Amino acid sequence: MDSGTGEMRTRSLTAIVLAAGKGTRMRSDLPKVLHRVAGRTMLGHVLAAVREAGATRVAVVVEPGQEAVAREVERGAPGAGIYPQAERLGTAHAVLAAREALAAGGHDVVIAFGDTPLITGATLQRLRAPLAEGAAVAVLAFEAADSTGYGRVLTQAGRVVAIREEKDASEAERGVRLCNAGLMALAGRHALALLERIGKDNAAGEYYLPDAVALAVADGLTVAVVPVDEAEAQGVNDRVQLSVAEAAIQARLRRAAQLGGATLVAPETVFLSADTVLGRDVLVEPHVVFGPGVTVGDRVTIHAFSHLEGASLAQGVSIGPYARLRPGAVLDEGSRVGNFVELKNARLGAGAKANHLSYLGDSEVGPGANIGAGTITCNYDGVHKHRTAIGAGAFIGSNTALVAPVSVGAGAIVGAGSVITANVPEDALAVARGRQATRPDGARLWRATKGMKQK
Repeated sequence: MDSGTGEMRTRSLTAIVLAAGKGTRMRSDLPKVLHRVAGRTMLGHVLAAVREAGATRVAVVVEPGQEAVAREVERGAPGAGIYPQAERLGTAHAVLAAREALAAGGHDVVIAFGDTPLITGATLQRLRAPLAEGAAVAVLAFEAADSTGYGRVLTQAGRVVAIREEKDASEAERGVRLCNAGLMALAGRHALALLERIGKDNAAGEYYLPDAVALAVADGLTVAVVPVDEAEAQGVNDRVQLSVAEAAIQARLRRAAQLGGATLVAPETVFLSADTVLGRDVLVEPHVVFGPGVTVGDRVTIHAFSHLEGASLAQGVSIGPYARLRPGAVLDEGSRVGNFVELKNARLGAGAKANHLSYLGDSEVGPGANIGAGTITCNYDGVHKHRTAIGAGAFIGSNTALVAPVSVGAGAIVGAGSVITANVPEDALAVARGRQATRPDGARLWRATKGMKQK
């Protein structure tokens, strides 16, 4: 471990995340930073990154009246300070909306943006690292394939002297390919003084955060540039860029899953959420979607075209194809869910199986129980949800409706085609269906009354 990294661990870190702005180019009623990438809001990704980077204090600057954004901050960074930016007068002005967090002290400050979902905690740590070596300011920069629209990082004799926004740049400066990614780290002892001195002598008449670089240089302070891949630093301003970010993070998540010991048969067809956990020797067939909150144990097989969200699968489980696991689905070791089976807020005990064409909602299925095809737990009476309990080793015949609240005891058998409205004791046999009536030659007589001929 180098000395800079060791020193960073003893220094506190304040993260200021700028999440103001409605994002009109998204053409949406939803605040821009609440649009989702890999099942998590863009703001949620950035909050996760600053936590991973070691932030001990988080401050988020939001548009006034954006309660939904404030709630997302509370979910993603409990205890974070939320600061409204009443007027939008530039990035430096936005940072100073969180003046209280800056004034509270702290060795280092990292400034991030709520619409850069691909930024990682590791990159923020790299951005912070030069501060431990004595730099007053560190900026994140990339070599742009097309630098149009970006601020340029200007250097002289290998040293950073300024960042110039394109609209303020000269022709020569516009030829520079080293571009500002926007994210910045400031040494705590200099941060507030530099930010308060930023003026708005520019074409837009705004307070630009990058102007802190020129002020630091003028004071004889060290400014560092930290390189980053252009894709990681990209902000999202419209739906096209949102889809690009989705593709990038899916590629990242798929690679991590495979390196972690999961087999993705056709990885480009599998969609993961940021919090998806896959164990070792998991097999995922094509066209599987993992929504948020899915944990998969070792040696699980997930067959094609299955959809999982808020589910927990123990080792040795098999589901699908065409299975749907909704929030609250728990599958214990060795249980099986087959094609066109849906579980919601239901637990399938060890070795239990529901192999086809069934719905189990608000249910507890005991170990080793067998759920026949076409079984439905009737859990909703139009007002309230009710639970169904099925005991260990019970056998539920095909095309059975279990009208909750109801229980079927361990080892009990329910005959096919039954509608069960009363509890079934252990080891009992329950049949609830009309008695079959067969009339010899009845079909021919019926056709005759209708004037139909035998085919």
